[in-house]
Amino acid sequence: MFKWLAGKKSTEGSKPHSLMIDELKEQIKSQLNVGEDLTFRTIKRDGDKLVLSYMNSLIDTTTLDEFIIAPIQDNTHTEWTCEGIAQILPIANLSAQNQLDKVVEGINVGKVYIYVEGQPYGILGDVSKTVERGVEKAETESLVYGPKISFTESLIGNMNILRQNIKDINLCMEDLTVGTRTKTKAKLVYIKDIADEENVNAFREKISQLEIDYVAGTTVLGQLIENNSWTVFPQLVTTELPDRVTIALLHGKVVVLMDRSPDVLYGPSPFFTFFESTEDVYMRWNMGLALRLLRIFAAFLSVLLTPAYVAVLTYHYEVIPSPLLVSLGQSRANVPFPPMFEALLLEFFIELLREAGARLPTKVGQTMGIVGGIVIGQAAVNAGFTSNILIIIIALSALGSFTTPSYIMGTAIRIIRFPIILLAGFWGGIGIMLAFCFFIIHLLKLDTLGGSYLSPVYPLRWKDLGYSFFRVPTQYLSERPLTNHPIDAQRFSAQKVKKKDVDE
Repeated sequence: MFKWLAGKKSTEGSKPHSLMIDELKEQIKSQLNVGEDLTFRTIKRDGDKLVLSYMNSLIDTTTLDEFIIAPIQDNTHTEWTCEGIAQILPIANLSAQNQLDKVVEGINVGKVYIYVEGQPYGILGDVSKTVERGVEKAETESLVYGPKISFTESLIGNMNILRQNIKDINLCMEDLTVGTRTKTKAKLVYIKDIADEENVNAFREKISQLEIDYVAGTTVLGQLIENNSWTVFPQLVTTELPDRVTIALLHGKVVVLMDRSPDVLYGPSPFFTFFESTEDVYMRWNMGLALRLLRIFAAFLSVLLTPAYVAVLTYHYEVIPSPLLVSLGQSRANVPFPPMFEALLLEFFIELLREAGARLPTKVGQTMGIVGGIVIGQAAVNAGFTSNILIIIIALSALGSFTTPSYIMGTAIRIIRFPIILLAGFWGGIGIMLAFCFFIIHLLKLDTLGGSYLSPVYPLRWKDLGYSFFRVPTQYLSERPLTNHPIDAQRFSAQKVKKKDVDE
């Protein structure tokens, strides 16, 4: 029911009352303090009055003129009732409404409220104007093979992309609302006969229980619904690649889309998921296997290389071969700092260059990264601040972290290097082992939607290793990853594939 002005409140359960147009205007104005942007247009015919209420900056004026105003003015014989007007309007999204809060909410998102004076309710029609960019090439997750398009800020456009990729009637898209004030639209996406109901419920409950006024995007939403928000390791994947989301859905994962967010969130997402790339699927299996193992090894090398340099030069000279020890001594002869401070200083310079290159315009940022690295590195060596060997080690560590397909996981790897360098400087090899033991225990304690974060390595699932740690021929992946607890675990019949190979 409309909220009436003082002295005109209706009792609950009573028959809907009608309003005068002036009363309706005053009530809407009292709720929306937007000045001249709130527009009322009154149309009269044979003593009847009809008012259109809308926000001028949110609507498409062409749609309003052609599909709302023109049909109402041209159909002179149609009775001005809610049912009669609804029949002549060529708009798909129409709804009858007589509750003030719903009317105001509709106007605030780009709808027009059509009300005939004396009627018990009016009509909300969607004539919203959306500001969005077209489908473009992915920026943060570049690929050589596979589709190059990325998601955009349009929720409807992203849904359309997924529908084109998965033409399955069991693809479900549930409506969600995020943010108590912004009320951002979101979609919970999963394949009904594949995704585990517990994973779906976990997403649904965590999002519905959020009491926050504003959520900036899916990356922020992921932080809010993760079980451990203190760790640097992400527990849910965010991606801008539709084909990666398609593969995740077909493997039994659950996806969340948000309006005005170009990234998509999905889970469960164990640790090794962040080292997967869709190129591994499009390339031959042995090439994909080599590249995936290279990424994991590069990440391990990125974390270990600089701390090992600090530990060896501080405590463990005996492990260095004599010829290399001489060149190390000559390289560090003019360096006045201990290895730990030297390494931290170089790591800080690298992070400074990386951040500056990311914030500057693309062409300027690339030039800054290359020229700045060469100039600062050479100047630091000539000034005696660091050694040539450490420059090489720091560069290899940086390259190793950049091979990770997930930007968030690559950043986490770069962050954890700093405490490991400190421990290596204080306690040498023992400090490195202490740090690794701590991180392994920490990873074992983490979970993703209630599942193990180190799955399928712990608990060990041999069949799932082909989807995460290794890459095996597709014909041997007849079952979906058991880590996701899929309802329909069978992708295809392995016996038919083998029989076909034999016949050929």
